[in-house]
Amino acid sequence: MEQRVSFITLAVADVARSRAFYVDGLGWQPIFEADEVLMLPVADRLILSLWSVAGFTAEIGEPPAPGVAPLTLAHNLASEAEVDAVLAEAAALGARVAPAVRREWGGYSGYFADPDGFRWEIAMNPGDTGAFVLGTVR
Repeated sequence: MEQRVSFITLAVADVARSRAFYVDGLGWQPIFEADEVLMLPVADRLILSLWSVAGFTAEIGEPPAPGVAPLTLAHNLASEAEVDAVLAEAAALGARVAPAVRREWGGYSGYFADPDGFRWEIAMNPGDTGAFVLGTVR
């Protein structure tokens, strides 16, 4: 199997509410949408798929585990100012925000939760890892 991820699928309580946050609020552009699902291209060959709990259950064959999954989605940027700006944008949309701080590992990051509680890390990551995710040459 090739080492890559094509879709990240999250079960959401209300697809319209998620659309209001991601599309109307953050300005993301869907590649596909229907009553039960919203698909957002988030990287080269990677889609964030937001399914209604009913649609998710029908597709998978069982309901999602209760509670918010213990994972984060990360969005990396080139500067601390960009990190602060995205966190401010999320806060303006009503998201719960943990402000960015300088991290022991040398980066700068904070978090926000989307309407279903999924956590997004907004980060400036130094070194080769940061260069890799931003597609820059060091």
